[in-house]
Amino acid sequence: MELNEKVLANLEKSLNIKVEQIKAVLEMLEDEKTVAFIARYRKETTGGLDEEVIRQIADSYNYGLNLEKRKADVIRLIDEKGMLNEALEQEIRACEKLIDVEDLYRPYKEKKKTKATEAIALGLEPLADTMLKLYQGKDKDELVKPFLNDKVKTIDDALTLAKYIVAEKISDNASFRKIIRDKALIYGTIICKKKKNDKDPDEKYKNYYESSENIGRIKPHRVLAINRAENEDVISVTVELQPERDLELLNKKIVRGRDSVFKKELEEAILDSYKRLIAPSIGREIRTILTEKAEEGAIHIFALNVKNLLLQAPMKDKVILGVDPAYRTGCKLAVISRNSIVEEIGVIYPNEKSKDSRVDPRLVDESKKTILRLIKKYSVDIIAIGNGTAGRETEAFIAEVIKENHLDCKYVMVSEAGASVYSASEIAIEEFPDLTVEKRSAISIARRIQDPLAELVKIDPKSIGVGQYQHDVTQSKLNKALDDVVSDAVNKVGVNLNTASISLLSYVSGLTKAVSKNIIAYREANGGFNSRDEVKNVSKMGPKTYEQCIGFLRILGGKNPLDATPIHPESYDKALKLLKLMNLDESALGTDKIKEAVEKLNKQEIMAKLDIDSYTLDDILDSFLKPLRDIRDDYKGLTLRSDIMHFEDIKVGDELDGTVRNVCDFGAFIDCGVKYDGLCHLSKMSTAKINHPSDILSVGDEVHVYVIDIDYTKHKMALSMIKQQ
Repeated sequence: MELNEKVLANLEKSLNIKVEQIKAVLEMLEDEKTVAFIARYRKETTGGLDEEVIRQIADSYNYGLNLEKRKADVIRLIDEKGMLNEALEQEIRACEKLIDVEDLYRPYKEKKKTKATEAIALGLEPLADTMLKLYQGKDKDELVKPFLNDKVKTIDDALTLAKYIVAEKISDNASFRKIIRDKALIYGTIICKKKKNDKDPDEKYKNYYESSENIGRIKPHRVLAINRAENEDVISVTVELQPERDLELLNKKIVRGRDSVFKKELEEAILDSYKRLIAPSIGREIRTILTEKAEEGAIHIFALNVKNLLLQAPMKDKVILGVDPAYRTGCKLAVISRNSIVEEIGVIYPNEKSKDSRVDPRLVDESKKTILRLIKKYSVDIIAIGNGTAGRETEAFIAEVIKENHLDCKYVMVSEAGASVYSASEIAIEEFPDLTVEKRSAISIARRIQDPLAELVKIDPKSIGVGQYQHDVTQSKLNKALDDVVSDAVNKVGVNLNTASISLLSYVSGLTKAVSKNIIAYREANGGFNSRDEVKNVSKMGPKTYEQCIGFLRILGGKNPLDATPIHPESYDKALKLLKLMNLDESALGTDKIKEAVEKLNKQEIMAKLDIDSYTLDDILDSFLKPLRDIRDDYKGLTLRSDIMHFEDIKVGDELDGTVRNVCDFGAFIDCGVKYDGLCHLSKMSTAKINHPSDILSVGDEVHVYVIDIDYTKHKMALSMIKQQ
């Protein structure tokens, strides 16, 4: 692979990463090695770069290649017109952004029919050039007369046409455009006005009916909200640059304070160019720049929220009773064993109302008996309740059962987002072909707390419910970002080869759906895998695929204890030699013996003896100390409850504990166990300056908050993380 040295040099400077590291990453990606594999098993080559930086290198290099290609194309196109000179070529080659290249190419582009092109066709370009040269010589009329003909009949006609050409030349000037655009991005204004007969009956966009915001300070989520309101025909949007300052700049650059017989015409052409061409065009460019920046921010926050949700600490070795709440159709139940096996399915009707519009007490009693029976029969540890329709009523019912029977059992409210999507999916139908959609949903709710990652990978990440304006961003970019974050989460955790679903396996480094299906088929036919080496027998498992995936596949209780660790088989030989140097064997993994031995090691001596780099050595030692370590144990789990509060009981000044459900640009939504999530605005998170809520909060975090405002009618609650006086 021949890399572009100029692009590499630019990347080294902009990313502050050594060119050798950049080359190594690009060469491995070209060799079809996955990002996860490179980040985990080629640290010695990359200098320990993580997944995010590796992707940044790939994206930046591709942008650089496209930039260089566009420069070459523009230089060729201008040269073909016979208009290229050395200074222009150097200026194009020095551009660092595509928009700057397009600015320089603009005067030479083939244009559609414009007022200027029509004037040029009539032979008025020399007159326009004379105007721009600030001609000070003979009488204006004498200069114009040679351009008159049967189509250009008067001096005024000629001057008007020439002004169109001047206006377009001014608009096409790259340096003028760059100065005006750069200043507008800092000092310009975006103005919104409500349309007559708008389509916003619920006043969702009321904040934007009559609004004016500085472009340099507008928040990304407001940009996306404005775009949506405009697309829904609720508001009209205009970008106001700085007309007075811009026109003063153009006059200084073009007229330069000098007298000319065409001074009046030049000033008129400048005004026309600015109002008719420059301002609208740059306004559109600014909207595009703002939207791209806002999309990037929204996608980043969505991906971060998904990551934190996927990496929530699992409730290991717990029997879970999943409850999918409802009113008339009943609450669907699913008991899940410690090994995630469905033990029993059922339905209760604690929320169904009788003819007098009150909850039917007979059905409530029957429902209580069913719940009590299931808890006792299966020794249920946790009841997971979906937070959708009838969720809080069901929570009150469950809390009452626990309290009345003095049960040593807790419950937790679980986000239902995406459960219905999963329940109707091909994956769910294949897993549970004989169950209804609602019953599959109860299983999903239970499994979401038992192993969030294993369950949530079955659902389209966009449906998980932790996004911000996810439907307003470029879907291809969003899909790639979410796919990357799910892949990173799965590979960081690793998967149990003998229990992993096809959904989980498909995200493992190097594995396709087809190979994942073959793994499951082999597993079912042979009663599971006893060693990593056995994976080579799977159909379509070539050497390259094996190399990429095998370190992320774990075999618990197999022949070789190393197969249960993140140590790659390519390093087994050195791992065994290291154990021998410590006078230990594989049986010592995870014991105090190996901990004591590791503390006594001289790493420099070991690296020399084993010819091993420091990154691989550290990873092997980490695996020796904690062979079954799950990185999710470092993340917070869900808050378990046994009692309940009501929204109506909350008052201003109350202190509550809650769980962060979603993080967005303007704040975080927090579930305090009172049916409706409260909003903690960015300004109420800390007395210190915070640029973004994600600087201090993540989805799943437990927080202590203070109620600072409450609207019982609209079910809205404002929260603060700052201690109230």
